[in-house]
Parts: sequence; structure tokens; C-alpha cells
Amino acid sequence: MDREGPARAVVWVHGRVQGVGFRWWVRARALERGLVGHARNAPDGRVEVVAQGDPDQLREFVALLEEKPSQHLRPGEVEVCVTAWGAPRDGVMGFVEK
Repeated sequence: MDREGPARAVVWVHGRVQGVGFRWWVRARALERGLVGHARNAPDGRVEVVAQGDPDQLREFVALLEEKPSQHLRPGEVEVCVTAWGAPRDGVMGFVEK
């Protein structure tokens, strides 16, 4: 991601990340960094995290999702994160668990 101004990341988190408080943790970390978006359970056991905001804060946030082992009390167990970067979308407010 090489851009100025707000950015967007769509992160598919694989591992044991459902039913362990992972989405709540993701929301808290996103709000601490002023990011907006959502975290949603997928039917196949992954969690989709969509976040947008300041590029530096966004990179830091994605690094927390990918961190192995977690030094920030991240619940569950993340095996791998697949991230797609892009331009932010209009009208996204707050950060919610879906």
C-alpha cells in the first residue's frame, strides 16, 4: 500500500477465530486507532475484517492481526491473514461486529 490519505484493507483471518472473542478484540483495536469498518464471521470459520482510515494506523492494525505469537492478548489462534489493500469507500461510520 503506497498512498497518501485514507486507505482500506480487507483481511481474511484464518484459524481458530470464531467463538473466542476475536471480533470484539478486533473492534477494540480498530477503535483505538480511529479506524472504521467491521469484523464478520464467515460460514467457513474465517473472520472477514474490513477497516479503513489513516494508512499508518491501518498498517499497524493489520500487523496486530498477523502478529505471531500475539503480544497483545489477541484471543483465539490466527494461522494466516490474507489482505487486499485499496481505496476507502464513502459512508462507512464506526466499527461494528457483524
